[in-house]
Amino acid sequence: MRQHLPSFSRLAGLSLVTAAAALLGGCSKLIIFSPAGDVAQQQGDLVVASVVLMLIIIIPVMALTVFFAWKYRASNKDARYEPEWDHSTQLELVIWAAPLLIIICLGALTWVSSHLLDPYRPLSRTAPGQAVAADVKPLEVQVVALDWKWLFIYPEQGIATVNEFAAPMNRPVVFRITGSSVMNSFYIPAMAGQIYAMPGMETKLHAVFNKPGKFVGFSANYSGAGFSDMRFAADSMTDAQFDAWVAKAKASKDTMDRKTYLQVEKPSEKVPAHLYTLSDPDLFDAIVNMCVEPGKMCMHEQMAIDQRGGMGVAGLKNSDQLFYDKTAARGTGKPADWNQKISALCIDPKQANMPGDRPESSPVAIDRLNGLGLTHKDDAAASHASSSALLSASAGNVPAPTRSNP
Repeated sequence: MRQHLPSFSRLAGLSLVTAAAALLGGCSKLIIFSPAGDVAQQQGDLVVASVVLMLIIIIPVMALTVFFAWKYRASNKDARYEPEWDHSTQLELVIWAAPLLIIICLGALTWVSSHLLDPYRPLSRTAPGQAVAADVKPLEVQVVALDWKWLFIYPEQGIATVNEFAAPMNRPVVFRITGSSVMNSFYIPAMAGQIYAMPGMETKLHAVFNKPGKFVGFSANYSGAGFSDMRFAADSMTDAQFDAWVAKAKASKDTMDRKTYLQVEKPSEKVPAHLYTLSDPDLFDAIVNMCVEPGKMCMHEQMAIDQRGGMGVAGLKNSDQLFYDKTAARGTGKPADWNQKISALCIDPKQANMPGDRPESSPVAIDRLNGLGLTHKDDAAASHASSSALLSASAGNVPAPTRSNP
């Protein structure tokens, strides 16, 4: 039997129908254009507006390219042939004025949006025409990027979760974000844009959910073998559902403290969601300052020492407490010794004049590194006296006593 091959036009038509069906079927997955949060919606609108402005130039250029190629083809003897033509003032004005206007519009749109959608900027609204009341307290969620999972700490609710995030609708959320090893990127497409998570640093993100639903968050920055499974549930709930979820977490028999964190921090893949009660409200600050493991001095304490002149030559003997090796957490060395003591400054980051929101938000005076002059490793009395003087100087902004280095 003779077989007839389908015509080119029939194949083209079938391809267009198939492509259209695939695009329409995937519209529900284009979450960035139909998100559940006002911040993400504004970011999606910015993308659409930018593309439309660029298409004002791109579409005419592509159309004219086809038009000129057809009109001035070799077989068209009626087209004007002017080999000596080289300049047109009117054409030059059109060619340069149109892109210039587009660039001005894009620049103005980008400048305004960059400030309004600054992730560090507290939300002024939760939806179009719905301003945030002055008495509304944002929900604080502390986020830690681990290998290869996410830890969420709710200090106000006293709970912690692994690979599960939930928030009530129409309540602003402020994320405090950090990491434990390599750089990651925290991203919930339905809620807001991505923000980096880096060890020893804290970044912030303000966002809000406006629609109920179950969404997905993930890492948008490659971080190793388990990166592809570094995903977590992101649920938008009503107030009653959120309260019930918090109660469920508080009923958990597992407690998130420093010992538990060091176990959770170990690299693992495809970790199921888990709920914990939170017993250490200062855990996140210890993670940021790299001093969860016993025997480690926190970074803000060391920076406070350096700001006041350092510990002098004697401080070199304290270097073991400053080395962040993560051996206890990663299981490559001896288990953490929870009876180990460290001579550190028990100060709050604010007392140490550490910045609150941004690294550049508070000026830091750089003085000559003349040291506090600890004389001996075992000179506990001198160490205590110098530390006390440093605390007084840091809190009261009075000159710290200094001695020449031995």
